[in-house]
Amino acid sequence: MTELAESQVSVPAGVDALVGHVIVCGLRGIGMRIVEQLHRSGEQVSVLAEFADRAQLDLVAAWGVHTVSPRGNSAATLTAAGIQRARAVVCVVDSELANLEISLVAWELRDDVRVVAQLGNQAIGRAVADGNGPGGVLDVAELAAPGIVEACLSRRIHEIEIGEETFLIARLPIERASTLRGLFGDLAPIAVQRPAAGNLGATVIDCPGRDFQVQPGDIAVMLGTAADYAHQDVDLDRPVVTAAGAGPTILRRAVEAVSGVMRDFDRGLYKAVAVLGGLVVVSSIVLSIGYKSPRMSVLDAWYFSTETVATVGYGDFSFVDQAPWLRLWAIFLMCAGITCTAVLMAFLTDMLVSRRLNHAIGRRRARGLSGHVVVVGLGSFGVRVAAALVSAGKHVVVVERDSDNRFLGDAQQLGVPVIFGDATLRSTLDAARVSESSAVAVMTSNDMVNIETAIAVRDLFSADWADSGAVPVVTRVFDRSLGRTIARRFGFENVQSTEELTAPYFVGASLGLEVLGSFSVAQQTFMVSRLTVEAGSPLEWLSMNELSANTRVIALTRADSGVMEHPPRRGTRFQAGDLVYLVEPYEELLGVLRSARL
Repeated sequence: MTELAESQVSVPAGVDALVGHVIVCGLRGIGMRIVEQLHRSGEQVSVLAEFADRAQLDLVAAWGVHTVSPRGNSAATLTAAGIQRARAVVCVVDSELANLEISLVAWELRDDVRVVAQLGNQAIGRAVADGNGPGGVLDVAELAAPGIVEACLSRRIHEIEIGEETFLIARLPIERASTLRGLFGDLAPIAVQRPAAGNLGATVIDCPGRDFQVQPGDIAVMLGTAADYAHQDVDLDRPVVTAAGAGPTILRRAVEAVSGVMRDFDRGLYKAVAVLGGLVVVSSIVLSIGYKSPRMSVLDAWYFSTETVATVGYGDFSFVDQAPWLRLWAIFLMCAGITCTAVLMAFLTDMLVSRRLNHAIGRRRARGLSGHVVVVGLGSFGVRVAAALVSAGKHVVVVERDSDNRFLGDAQQLGVPVIFGDATLRSTLDAARVSESSAVAVMTSNDMVNIETAIAVRDLFSADWADSGAVPVVTRVFDRSLGRTIARRFGFENVQSTEELTAPYFVGASLGLEVLGSFSVAQQTFMVSRLTVEAGSPLEWLSMNELSANTRVIALTRADSGVMEHPPRRGTRFQAGDLVYLVEPYEELLGVLRSARL
């Protein structure tokens, strides 16, 4: 099939000269960012024109990126793009079906080419990844969700698994002026966050030295193992999650269940109960005074009144031989009792039917909640964020516009109430009890809707916004520059850029750099990655102190011994086959890729 495709397709002269390049399919979404980052890292790139518009093609052409016009089918187009000489193929087309087709065709044309595909369907993703060539299947929502959840929960500690060791990245407030070495000893400093000044946002100092001077109000981001923190007497104040403490206790769940049922009753029910109770009390007093032959005790009067109101009788007491006025009272008591009982049953039926009808829209289930997290948008992002929050023991309320949303079944399985409405409206936010929430995650696929919703939430807090730092509003914005602009302009501290969070995973996977995780400091994203030193690359025999000052090597696994060195010495030189574990700002990742390139 490969020979046939090559014989039938004329390869553009520019593409024909490419060797070891990356073919990118799809410029919409994160595709443009991936091409930009590959180009900035010094890689040769070609893109398929059928998955881009003219403006995008003109822009990448200005960068010197080669474009390949469609050739009728995927096999012919990939062949024209030079797949036989390519380093990798990146598939980030809007259509998952197109990504699936291109991935399988690429591996069929060349089984050793690295293919990195975006697939949100986990079952299909596993099937594609198993038994095919090198590369991987990535899900944008799955990659970005952990960072969003951490922001919602205001977690101070980020865990990274490196080999068999767990490293902790902790945000530690500075309480006295000193150097980082004086406060935290040999812990590795990742960043220092300086508080905002005037209209400027918080300042982030990347990878400072241990002798960097810090002041009260700063936040130091440090890295080490749990033993390292304990050795330096740093109290991380980490909550211990046990089987009993993983979520609400049984008693708390029971109280919440009862209170939820009580809130679902109409207020008229309580008036009917009050009237019925009043009848029984008054009747008990009347009978204890007016009932003759024999005289009634208070208990007997209470018992006979309840028996009469319920219109049941056991023959133990009777009004037959009593005074006429008392028999008239009995008639009134029975009629009033029947009426009140009917009203009570009507309210009970209304509650049961209403609970069933309102289960889908969630408004009644959201009543009385506090300390919950409100997730706006039930898309692939929203449902993953909601699932992670539920797993963390948080109550979640989802706000969604579309009553036919395909993820409603997932929300129902999670037991999450869904409120249908426009999240930019005050009435919808009130129904979700946003004012009583612990965090709000705005996760729709429309940047403008997300910004408008975030502003509506800010207006809901109004004067308390400046002091509501304990209520993070995590806003998903695709474009990185737009996210930073609205963060500065509107005072949002948790604007998450989809392209900034996920593009490095695709870039790294296409070039053999494995991104293990990411975390944010203010609006700056840091990546934790693993790089294999290739023989003959510029990294071979390079010493650690020759790397960029903004790149922190946190561990090194030697190829010859397999032993992981932590922390490695600054004078250590890299050898072919070594596994290097790095922490660097988003932009520094490009410099590492450029240094590692053959």
